[in-house]
Amino acid sequence: MSAKQTCLLAIDQGTTSSRAVAFSEQGRAIASAQQEFQQIYPHPGWVEHDPEVIWATVLTVTRKALERAGEAGYAPAAIGITNQRETAVIWDRANGRPIANAIVWQDRRTADTTRRLATQGHGEMVAARAGLVLDPYFSATKIAWLLDNTPGARERAARGELAFGTIDSFLIWRLTGGRVHETDATNASRTSLYNIDEGRWDAELCALFDVPESLLPSVRDCVADFGATDSSLFGMEIPIRGVAGDQQAATIGQACFAPGEMKSTYGTGAFMLLNTGAQRLQSQSRLLATIAYQLNGEVTY
Repeated sequence: MSAKQTCLLAIDQGTTSSRAVAFSEQGRAIASAQQEFQQIYPHPGWVEHDPEVIWATVLTVTRKALERAGEAGYAPAAIGITNQRETAVIWDRANGRPIANAIVWQDRRTADTTRRLATQGHGEMVAARAGLVLDPYFSATKIAWLLDNTPGARERAARGELAFGTIDSFLIWRLTGGRVHETDATNASRTSLYNIDEGRWDAELCALFDVPESLLPSVRDCVADFGATDSSLFGMEIPIRGVAGDQQAATIGQACFAPGEMKSTYGTGAFMLLNTGAQRLQSQSRLLATIAYQLNGEVTY
């Protein structure tokens, strides 16, 4: 039997479904699988996901895509992950179990908190450091809500027992058997806690939103060593070598690499991103400044 060709497996964990697609080295899609999952609406304006259901669907579609790729004569060389971005998950570092449902990016339960912070005059500081406006859309107020409304969570966070992540971090943790707690710069830049000029978690932003820095993952380039999958999951270890939030991944996928180029995509929402290169622009019209991608330590906005 001839040796198998190699492929790259993309895991796309979205708002309404999880998908896995295997690509040949020439960029041709050779196998795929997709599975929708339930949306949870506890109250008007609230949107949640069960992280265990997300994990189960990711496992299912990844195994199916790998099986189909294998039948076509391909073996995986590496995995890349793209994900719904601002959705917040907090889990127990000891066993990986979420402390509550994930709060989805669409959720509006923290609107009163962001209005209060805006009234207190904090909007300018948040925009200057994080590039974002004060809005429930972003992760920071979701994290604080989970800590304040899950019994014992604040105390456990103070003891270093809990971890926060956007969906990419949660999947990396699970895929690596709890060995890796990391994210990439694009996802970090959507939390309202990351200083996009200095490339670090910002202590003043964490204090403003009442989020302990001990919860937060390490931040890497979009292309980096995010560990390898536990061999018990897929019968082999597969390196995880790429991560980018969904809209930034679409920007990369559509080759929006030159300053002045723009992409627009339509899914659960419509998103337009303009590449501004190495220059981070500050809008006077409530447009967002964010990290498009980070490669070799160099940021493109």
